[in-house]
Amino acid sequence: MGTWDFHQQGILSSLKGEYAVEDILMTMYRTTFSFILLVLATLLFGKHINSHKNHYSFALSITIGSLIANMAFNHRLDFPSMVISFVVLILLFYILLLISAKSRKWRGRLSGRPTTLIEKGKILEENMKQLKFTLDDLNQQLREQGIFEITEVDMVVLEVSGMLSVRKKALYSPLTPKDMNLSPSASGPLPVELIMDGKATENLIPPHSEQLQSICRERGISLGDINYAVVTSSGTIFIDEYRDGLR
Repeated sequence: MGTWDFHQQGILSSLKGEYAVEDILMTMYRTTFSFILLVLATLLFGKHINSHKNHYSFALSITIGSLIANMAFNHRLDFPSMVISFVVLILLFYILLLISAKSRKWRGRLSGRPTTLIEKGKILEENMKQLKFTLDDLNQQLREQGIFEITEVDMVVLEVSGMLSVRKKALYSPLTPKDMNLSPSASGPLPVELIMDGKATENLIPPHSEQLQSICRERGISLGDINYAVVTSSGTIFIDEYRDGLR
């Protein structure tokens, strides 16, 4: 092999190296920009997209995933065109949200309607056949809700999200204070977190700080030994130490 061949190989290797660097930088740029777009879309419509409560939100979540992946890594596709596609997709979703919010008729067509699978303890076979929903599917979702006997069920509705809404028969429903003629107690306050991940929160002020110091003295520990501390709804203070004492 001559000197010129070695020289050619060196030039080609150099070009390949430059192309690899440019390729990496472009991937980093596309990935970062795509991620920012996805975060912005999630901030705007995250609750609608993540809930999958209707057909078009489910379709959007799948399409966005595919679109973002191609925007980030498929260099054969024109990046500005992909960004335009993403913006158009979000606008279409927003328009569908507006239509659904203003028209109940269109909301039913776009979002779908729930279907009753069991009514008054009777399985509605025709509805299940229309949905291609089998008895195995029904029993599985009932078990996931802690119901192992279908005889306990009075009514079952399959929601648009694919989840079951279940009403048990009165005989199997849990007792409530009203059933026992008891006056329900008022709801307690929300828990107040004092220490999170070993760091004091803005809630660590008197009288909670004094109570926590008192408990620490009783246990022979310091605040630095505490991983998590919270005032529960009942007013007691729960403490989790870094040292679990399990060994």
